[in-house]
Order: sequence, then structure tokens, then C-alpha cells
Amino acid sequence: MIITQLLLQASIFKLLFNVTALTCPVRIISSTFSTNSETSTLKVCPIVVSDCGMRGCATRSWSSLRRHRRGGGLPSLCFYLWPTAHGLDFRPMSSTVQETRQAPEQQLQDVGEDLQTGPLKLEHLLAKGLTRKDLDLLKEGGLHTVECVAFAPLKTLLAIKGISEQKAAKLKQASKELCSLGFCSAQEYLEARANLIKFTTGSVQLDALLKGGIETGNLTELFGEFRTGKTQLCHTLAVSCQLPVEQSGGEGKCLWIDTEGTFRPERIVSIAKRFGLDPGDCLDNIAYARAYNCDHQLELLTQAGAMMAESRFALLIVDSATGLYRSEFAGRGELASRQMHLCRFLRCLQRIADTYGVAVVVSNQVVAKVDNGPSLFNSNEKLPIGGNIMAHASQTRLYLRKGKGESRICKIYDSPSLPEGEAVFAIGEGGIGDYEDS
Repeated sequence: MIITQLLLQASIFKLLFNVTALTCPVRIISSTFSTNSETSTLKVCPIVVSDCGMRGCATRSWSSLRRHRRGGGLPSLCFYLWPTAHGLDFRPMSSTVQETRQAPEQQLQDVGEDLQTGPLKLEHLLAKGLTRKDLDLLKEGGLHTVECVAFAPLKTLLAIKGISEQKAAKLKQASKELCSLGFCSAQEYLEARANLIKFTTGSVQLDALLKGGIETGNLTELFGEFRTGKTQLCHTLAVSCQLPVEQSGGEGKCLWIDTEGTFRPERIVSIAKRFGLDPGDCLDNIAYARAYNCDHQLELLTQAGAMMAESRFALLIVDSATGLYRSEFAGRGELASRQMHLCRFLRCLQRIADTYGVAVVVSNQVVAKVDNGPSLFNSNEKLPIGGNIMAHASQTRLYLRKGKGESRICKIYDSPSLPEGEAVFAIGEGGIGDYEDS
């Protein structure tokens, strides 16, 4: 029996590393074998596979794979091996199939359910009576995961060409059955939040202010005047999000939407050297797009969702979120239209954070509030652009301003969990770091 298991395990390793379709680094963490004489199949449950599509991710540890879905977990899957004319066929076992198939060992079934993380692909809907054509229509409409379908309002599904009212209702029902959209206890939610990943900003003092760094699954806003470090902080985060979790990283790719033309790959190279990462791999792990108008800016989020459904991302950066809105919507006559469009854009950002567990970081410009009082005692206050729409959409708002000398100051302007406070940091060759008063 032991010899048989060793031979089977060797066959699985040979199968995994000879399949040409697996273009991403793959690593087997553990496996348990059991046979089923009725179906003549060999069940391997669980085999944990790291398939993040990220350069340099082949050496991820077991602890870094076990994370909550909202923390942006790597896909951990169970598989069936089916005998075919060409050998063993390697087929993923969806959560629905796991529930319908009765495992002989209850402990094995519990472990398989515990390892099911990450957003569910649309293929899970096939078990609910949907067709491949329905899935293609959803993808054309910008919905690439089961969570996207569950979170989308019914009118969004009806707006997709080819989906009738009856089909939309069936899609909503099927997606709700696969996703947990009901209530949970506060204790369960606390345990889920304990598994959220936070990655470093590059500054020890700034990380301490944020209780660990930038939090995944949330929208963080950076606002301030020019030359306060907003874009430089974004460059640093684009590299630090690629670090392993053990090194206060996010262990994923970065997606950057640039509206002001301020992204510089040269800065990525210097920051990567500071963190001991390969500059070429860091650049390959950053997906960059320049947005030229507000509609284009919104369309890029649809492409972002498609990319995140296929590969592991940890961070989405928009620098800046409001720059194009200030130029395209001028005057009070277009204020309502601007705010409606901005609200839709921010809602899409939040939906991406909820679905894929990525950290969303947006930079924002400011406007001076003119005070009619004596300017000798009251300096003009700087207010972030976007009004209440932006204020309600952001979970954490960070106000950056210039400090003494070359120092910069970050203040927690608003947060549901962080107390008000300030931290001093500096901008160096290697990105954001601690300020040293000479």
C-alpha cells in the first residue's frame, strides 16, 4: 500500500510539472489520497497549489497560503484525477461538487472546505444549470466572478445584451447560493478581520500609525498639496505589495491607473533594490494604464476585474482619482453630473476591493477654502476634492502635508478603526522611509 501511494504521488508530480497549460509557478504543499472503486477515480484532497501568475512566487510558504478571502488569498483548490486514454486528467473540484460528493472521511471534507479561498470563478455556475453562453455574456458585461454577479444589482444584469429577466433572476439566485451574503456574528467577523493582510509603507513610524500598514479589502485615500509624497507613497506601495507576507508584504501584483502621467518605472527600479527584489520582476508584476478621460478611467476598471480574476493582485492604485473630473466637469452646472459619475467610479473600486480582496489606494487633490476672516491668524484650510461622495466612499483618509525641512507629515483624517494621530516620514532614493532629523 505504501509503495502504491508513493507511485501515485510520483505520477501526480510528473503530471503537474509536465502540463503545458500551467504557465505559472506551481508548488504542491500537501496531499491526501483515497480511492473510489465505484467511479474508478483517485481523489486527491487537498492538494494546495500556488498559482498566482506572479514572477518569483514559486517559493511561497504554507502559512502565507492560509488566509481569508477578503485578505486576497491565493487559490487553494481540491482536485480529482480521472483516468483517460491519455493517462490521468487533472480536474479542479469546485466547492459545489465538494458539497454534493459525500467524502468517506468527514475530516477530509472539513479540510477541503477550510482551504476553499479566493473569489469563485464563473465556471462554478455551471453546476447550477447555467450554460457556457451565459458565462460568456457575463464576461462581456464585465462580470468575471460569482461574487461580481452576486454583488451586482439586478438592473446591471438586465443591461447585458442577451440576458433576459428570467435568466437574470436565475443568475442572482445561483450566485447567492454560492456566496455567503447573509448575517454572521461579530465574533466571526472579528476573526475574519484578523486574517486581513497589511503591507508596509516603507516607514516604521507610518506603519505604526496605520497599525501595520495599508489594509487589503479597503479603500484608502491619500490627499494633500503637490509635493507632499502622494505619488511617491504609491510607488513604494507598488513594490512593497509584492513582498512575502512574512516581510510585511502583500505577495501579489499591482495594477496602476495613471490619470496625471506621473508614474515613473525608474522609481520602481530604485525602490525594488532597496527591498532586495529583482527590478525586472517588480516591473513585470505591475500592470500600468494611462487614463485620458473619465469614461476611459471607468472602463479600465472593467479590464482590471478581468485581470484580477485570472491572476493574483494585492493592490490597485489610482493616481489621481479626481484629476480628470476637475477638468472635464467645470462649473456648478455640471456638478451633479460630476458627482454621479464619480460615485459610480468609486463604487466600482469598492466592489473590486470586496470581490478580490485587494487594497485600493487612490490619491486625491485639494482645494483651498477661502476664509473671509483675518488671514494673519487663520491660514486657508485645504479640503479634498470630491465632497461628501469621496468622504463616504473612503474607509481610511490620510492627509499628507509638508513638514520641517524635507520631512512630510501624514495625519489620519478619518478612519473607522484608527485613532487620530500623525507620523513623520521622508522621501528618499528608495522611496518612503523614516525621517532622521540631522
